Amino acid sequence: MSDMITADLVDLDLSADSKEAAARALAERMVAQGRVTDLEGFLADVAAREAQMPTGLDGGIGIPHCRSAHVTEPTLAFGRSAAGIDFGAPDGPADLIFLIAAPAGADDAHLTILSSLARQLMNAEFTSALRAADDAETAAALIRGEEPPTAPPAAAADESKGESEGEGEGAGEGAGAEGAAQGAVSAPEDTAAASVAASADAAADHTAPTAAPSAPAQEPSADAGPDSGERPFRVVAVTSCPTGIAHTYMAAESLENAGRAAGVEVLVETQGSAGFTRLDPAVIAAADGVIFAHDVPVRDKDRFAGKPVVDVGVKAGINRPAELLAEVREKAARGETTASAPASGGTPVERAGGSSEGYGTKLRKWLMSGVSYMVPFVAAGGLLLALGFAIGGWQVNKAPSVMDHFVWTQTDSWGALLFQIGGVAFKFLVPVLAGYIAYGMADRPGLVPGFVGGAIALDINAGFLGGLAAGLIAGGVVMAIQKVRIPAALRGIMPVVVIPLISSAIVGFLMLVVIGKPLASAQKGLTDWLNGLTGANAILLGALLGLMMCFDLGGPINKVAYTFATAGIAVSDPSDSAMKIMAAVMAAGMVPPLAMALATTVRGRLFTPAERENGKAAWVLGASFITEGAIPFAAADPLRVIPSSMVGGALTGALSMAFGATLRAPHGGIFVVPLIGNPFLYLIAIAAGVCASTALVVLLKGMRKQSPENTPTDPAANPAAAPEETKQPVAA
Repeated sequence: MSDMITADLVDLDLSADSKEAAARALAERMVAQGRVTDLEGFLADVAAREAQMPTGLDGGIGIPHCRSAHVTEPTLAFGRSAAGIDFGAPDGPADLIFLIAAPAGADDAHLTILSSLARQLMNAEFTSALRAADDAETAAALIRGEEPPTAPPAAAADESKGESEGEGEGAGEGAGAEGAAQGAVSAPEDTAAASVAASADAAADHTAPTAAPSAPAQEPSADAGPDSGERPFRVVAVTSCPTGIAHTYMAAESLENAGRAAGVEVLVETQGSAGFTRLDPAVIAAADGVIFAHDVPVRDKDRFAGKPVVDVGVKAGINRPAELLAEVREKAARGETTASAPASGGTPVERAGGSSEGYGTKLRKWLMSGVSYMVPFVAAGGLLLALGFAIGGWQVNKAPSVMDHFVWTQTDSWGALLFQIGGVAFKFLVPVLAGYIAYGMADRPGLVPGFVGGAIALDINAGFLGGLAAGLIAGGVVMAIQKVRIPAALRGIMPVVVIPLISSAIVGFLMLVVIGKPLASAQKGLTDWLNGLTGANAILLGALLGLMMCFDLGGPINKVAYTFATAGIAVSDPSDSAMKIMAAVMAAGMVPPLAMALATTVRGRLFTPAERENGKAAWVLGASFITEGAIPFAAADPLRVIPSSMVGGALTGALSMAFGATLRAPHGGIFVVPLIGNPFLYLIAIAAGVCASTALVVLLKGMRKQSPENTPTDPAANPAAAPEETKQPVAA
């Protein structure tokens, strides 16, 4: 860890009064050391991670952290606040703040060393030594594990007193993560420095799951578990968090410590950023209970079927380990077990968010799950069809099968080959959409009825609308079946035979007999409406789609507009109106990054050095139809960048529709211009929108009272700015 933190990355007198200010103060030290290339972009990534779940922990600890493209190497900065800073922990403000920054593509060794620090934060002796450190070099050495952190006499006395009181009051039963860690401190020679070193060594072999056997050979208590006469109660656990750096390993450490204190054998599978190795099936089979402490889907969850399960967020694993152990033991005593997809645990899409999410949010995520799996088929199939037309001519759709007629030396045959491959890929669109909507709702059991329903929708010409309905129905049917209590003897065949059989029959009946005809009529009505769009109506639709594409720059609203466009061309013979809509959507989506790139070129003084570097990458991203290339600019100055982008996007969308430009390919940017109808006018529409957005953003930035050009650039006045000038361009 010696290269991750130095004395220059330590602030023992952190004066920030909010978590945002604290993150900025520590991040500025990273920028000054050349560890972060874009301060605002990095802070936006930290804020996005913080928005998913507060990073405050019991015991006065805050661990803001993220993976970011703006980080050059894994870095740790430490700050100590006398007043305390609120990071959302239940027990109050944090005085020890660790800002952890990992590159987007960090290697496993670095990530596992950062994870070893996360485990050390559960060691009360380690945190006490940091609170007593007199200088930055000492604190950095403690974190690196180069000096054994010995708590000052007063602190040691307080901890000893706390442990004595805990023994008298049973504090181990829910005293929180810190209490569990204190109760688990073993022999005196086990210093925190040695623990850090051990954790770092373990990082080299991180693929092995963490195991925490209970206290050494001891007679199990009367309530040790179902087999109390032979062995203690055994628990397997899985921990994971969105970034897989800190909370994942802290929850594992907390559960292990609580298990030692309670005489329970705990083995933890940490599904972190550096990968994971599954627990041995024999270990899972021998377990008496399971704890899931996670904020992202548990991978291969079916391995734990038929066990008593406690399913909670990762912070509960850190703050309430003893309570979780007690809860899983109570479930085991009552004989409560789960099927292959426990209803209480939610589905993959639901578990990726919070348990308190409303139905509307869940519905959006279910639909986006299907769309995300469908888009690659749309892209591959659409490009193949477009290339087939480009090579074989516009009559290529009437060519015979290449299995019957293929001449190696004729371009028409190659065009027909590409066209027919693309047509086959397109046949998967609706089934994949329906299947993965159902998967997002009900996990793997939803795939079979979802695909069956999607195939039926395709067969009855219900199209995209039929696929949406089939996926939602299939997921709902499977979720209903999973709520039925099944005898233990039948659980093994439920996911393989019973659920696919019953759910497919129900979905097929509903699609063919009940709602198939209405959906087919609705799909035909939508197609006819699109075909009838002309004049002002078409131009207004283009402007609306342009606004949607540029509103959240790759977010849900952007995806709704893109999905609407791809749905129109997701057939072997799309209408002219559908291809016009696809062209307008792609053109509008190219505007924001291209406009920001142009603005940084013509008025560079209005932008920070990091933004000017991002502007270079935005040229390529915009030309490739990657709207997200404008996100770093929008995150730093949303009130000026987003409205400017929307104006340009609306203009481009309207002009594209007015010019009658068409596009069969759902992606590709300027690289598919040869496949575009009216390509010259199409490029003029894009250029007009880019110029409009550029002019507006330059005007708005020039009107603000203090622009980046007025901020000090002298290294002595602003040490964080100097190293940034020498950084290489980084793609946003």
